[in-house]
Amino acid sequence: MLLRTLVTAAAGAYAANCALGAAVALRWIDTSTFRWVHHGLYTVTVTTTAVAVLACTARRSPAAVALVPAAVPLVLLQRHGARPLNRHTHDALAAAPYYAAALLLAWR
Repeated sequence: MLLRTLVTAAAGAYAANCALGAAVALRWIDTSTFRWVHHGLYTVTVTTTAVAVLACTARRSPAAVALVPAAVPLVLLQRHGARPLNRHTHDALAAAPYYAAALLLAWR
């Protein structure tokens, strides 16, 4: 139960961050005065992902193996920055299959 919750929290933080980023990119919302929200969600995503990986590893859950590779796109996001937007988008979406796989493995 705990592993499901942690993996779901990590995937939820990732999804929320992607949704906010997409809304900003599409100019549906303007976060220029509170840009820290997107950065805060990124920090929450990285933290919840790390906690989920550690907990899944400790319990020898296969969800850990699925979620570990999500760290690569998360690091690339931080290293590459937001410009150009096309690269930022590709970096962000590269983590999606790993979160999906981890969710499937955690909930089966």
